[in-house]
Amino acid sequence: MSDRTPLGEFLRARREGLGPRDAGLPAHGRRRVPGLRREEVALLAGVSSDYYMRLEQGRETSPSPQVIDAIAAALRLAGEEREHLRRLRRASHARPRGIPAGGPDEVGPQLRRLLDSWPDNPAFVLGPALDVLAHNALAAALHGGFRRFDNLARMVFLDPAGREFHRDWERAAHSCASELRAAYGHDPDSPRITEVVETLRAKSEDFAQLWSRHEVKGKTRQEKVLVHPQAGALEIQFSAFTVNDAPHQQLVVYQAEPGSATAAALAELRSRD
Repeated sequence: MSDRTPLGEFLRARREGLGPRDAGLPAHGRRRVPGLRREEVALLAGVSSDYYMRLEQGRETSPSPQVIDAIAAALRLAGEEREHLRRLRRASHARPRGIPAGGPDEVGPQLRRLLDSWPDNPAFVLGPALDVLAHNALAAALHGGFRRFDNLARMVFLDPAGREFHRDWERAAHSCASELRAAYGHDPDSPRITEVVETLRAKSEDFAQLWSRHEVKGKTRQEKVLVHPQAGALEIQFSAFTVNDAPHQQLVVYQAEPGSATAAALAELRSRD
């Protein structure tokens, strides 16, 4: 993806996105670089400027956990971004353990039966690169306006239906890019994540810009409005769960408020199937 290491790319992006005032530093005169200077991050983290420069350039690959935590504090990283930095630090000097036996595309029979046991709820399983690995009938009907129900990121950025389906398309796009970035932090050497990211960067300017921000956010619990070609606007609540025996997979379940217009519309979609 770059001549730099994933760790160095992330550090540079977060440094350039943080202003002096954000870091508690005075801002004097015109600055020649966006965000903080390397020297300023080094000072805040208590490391030498040369050491920090080597980290960004990928020439230093074994920073201690203490140094990483100090840099995270200097860059005002918290929550998922701090954990992402720690994962990149581990990956920078030790090859990731990789995907467990069975591969990222194999969905167990029990999980498939579970999907089908929820006929009233669209439900599907995602792989690390946001590939749709399995789904129930209502999930397929809900996404029937797309050319293929195969990869959420491709559907959002490259399928014309994506901008109509997501009422708040910008939010959906930001979420997809941030979720892919989080997955990339878990396994920077993943061929599939690399393939998806490179395809999207080549074909979507919107994705390329979002990817360059290095923002990190996993899929959790949210509400959103989806617009189906026949059923109209649907107010959806969704939750994502890690699959215990396949932690590289996520189970995503959509719900509608009982008795709502959305619940009735989903029931109508189900009856058409």
